Amino acid sequence: MARGIDFKQKEVISLNEGKILGFVVDVQADFESGEIHAIIVAKTGKLFSGVLGKNNVTIPWDKIKKIGEDVILVDI
Repeated sequence: MARGIDFKQKEVISLNEGKILGFVVDVQADFESGEIHAIIVAKTGKLFSGVLGKNNVTIPWDKIKKIGEDVILVDI
């Protein structure tokens, strides 16, 4: 399993639409088990909007299909 920090600033791409959704700005995790439950994505062009940005999207862990060196592919 990857660490939450490993996801920061990776580009997220939708497999269904073939478009860039944005960049990972944070993760939702269970600190007791260490499991990551979701990634928080700032929509394209909003890399520095931060975790509390209104345009952020939460993507559940089960929607992540592939994690590459530079991108994360999701099924949404």
